[in-house]
Amino acid sequence: MPVTTPGPGPAEGAPAAGPSLRSGSLGTADIAFFVVSAAAPLTVMAGVAPLAILLGGIGAPVGYLLAGITLAVFAVGFTTMSRHVRSGGAFYAFVSRGLGRHIGIGAALLALIGYNGMEIGVYGLLGSATQDTTHALFGADVPWLPVSLAGLLLIGYGGYRSIDFGAKVLGVLLAAETGILALLAAGVLIKGGAHGLSLHSFTPGNVLVPGTAAVLAFAFAAFTGFESTVIYRREARDPARTVPRATYIAVAFLGLFYAFVVWTVIQAFGDAEVVEAAGTDPAGLFFSAITTYVGAWAADLMHVLIVTSVLASLLAFHNAINRYGLALAEEGILPKALARVHPRHGSPYVAGIAQTVLGAVVVLAFAAAGADPYGQLLLWVNTPGMLGLMALQLLAALAVPVYFRRVSHREGVLRTVVAPVVAAVLLSTAIVLVITHLDLFTGASAGVNTLLAAIVPAVFLAGLALAAWLRRRRPGIYARFASEPTEAGTGDATASQTAASRAGG
Repeated sequence: MPVTTPGPGPAEGAPAAGPSLRSGSLGTADIAFFVVSAAAPLTVMAGVAPLAILLGGIGAPVGYLLAGITLAVFAVGFTTMSRHVRSGGAFYAFVSRGLGRHIGIGAALLALIGYNGMEIGVYGLLGSATQDTTHALFGADVPWLPVSLAGLLLIGYGGYRSIDFGAKVLGVLLAAETGILALLAAGVLIKGGAHGLSLHSFTPGNVLVPGTAAVLAFAFAAFTGFESTVIYRREARDPARTVPRATYIAVAFLGLFYAFVVWTVIQAFGDAEVVEAAGTDPAGLFFSAITTYVGAWAADLMHVLIVTSVLASLLAFHNAINRYGLALAEEGILPKALARVHPRHGSPYVAGIAQTVLGAVVVLAFAAAGADPYGQLLLWVNTPGMLGLMALQLLAALAVPVYFRRVSHREGVLRTVVAPVVAAVLLSTAIVLVITHLDLFTGASAGVNTLLAAIVPAVFLAGLALAAWLRRRRPGIYARFASEPTEAGTGDATASQTAASRAGG
């Protein structure tokens, strides 16, 4: 059933009534496809895991398990709150209802910079990955810019179509990229690895090493976007059940799958040899392993599937951004034109067009500056995006116990206090690890890294300034920001309206 968000009067820029998102379109598996595809498992494994092995040694698989456990703890409070706060704004709505509207508006801007940064930078990866694939398979050198621009149009079209169309596409692409990694793992297990299979990767002596901190930083980055399950609640079937299930499935799958794949690659080379192999040719580590244990044809296929993995990630993030844009337009924060929904496809198509145009502007600007598509467009744009989303996770974790102190509920203290507080501590640690190892992500100078990290607090402060301006000049919009929508019949728990109005007055 369509969700109708009560909006301010015409003077405050509320969107006119019209077509709505397709409610009841997505099941648990569909939402999980969006989330796992955004993480781009094949790209993360083949492109980043060799560096984790190089820095952390054979204990690297445990880093992915620890990151997964941390985010599973976060998901406890996050999904509990999702049953009470039903806004399409996800993160910023949670933060608003817990920590106040002014913090929530700051979180809204962080969400925009975070998700846009995570998507737009990846167009550089699309260009560079396609270059590598065509060179490896055909010996041809393809310019990256036309590939990235073609990707923008393709992803724009995917976002224009219905959400169930996107879910079907992602289901196929995700099955392909995880399938090739599973094939590699099966080949290693069947042949017994280089010297037989061992579990030395999981012993304390191999985990508690100085490089583990760097591995954890890479591991947390590998889960980016998992929390976007809540963004799709307005299109989910029975969101009170499908959203939490999809969240837990995504976290569990990514944590276990990442750790398993990294462990099998270590077995492919041997405990004593894998670090040297990763240092000699990190970009070729997975291709060498699959050539040895499966065949050269599988390595060629992996090259192709890395490109499709990147496309899947782009489509998943594009859909998430569009829905944030729609929600913020409905709130009156963004232009009301962005709240238009396509009458046939049920997609936030105007927000999608705006995001595609923004992506094209950024990509063309980097190209005009002669930037490297991987080392600069990808890494410099992704980094503040990743930090922004991690900051949002921390704010959401802090918001949970505060929110549940204000409302009448029947949730347990483990879900509403213990888990979110533990998650906040762990996420704070993760943010510190990432910032202190930022040079590993960017390969840039200290000055560039400082600038990239500073973007996140600068955007948040800009959000606080916007909130103060709205409170003075647009009080109607401010007062109704992240207000509770009418969503009858979903089975969600209903929080106290009086407490909601107190949150962030």
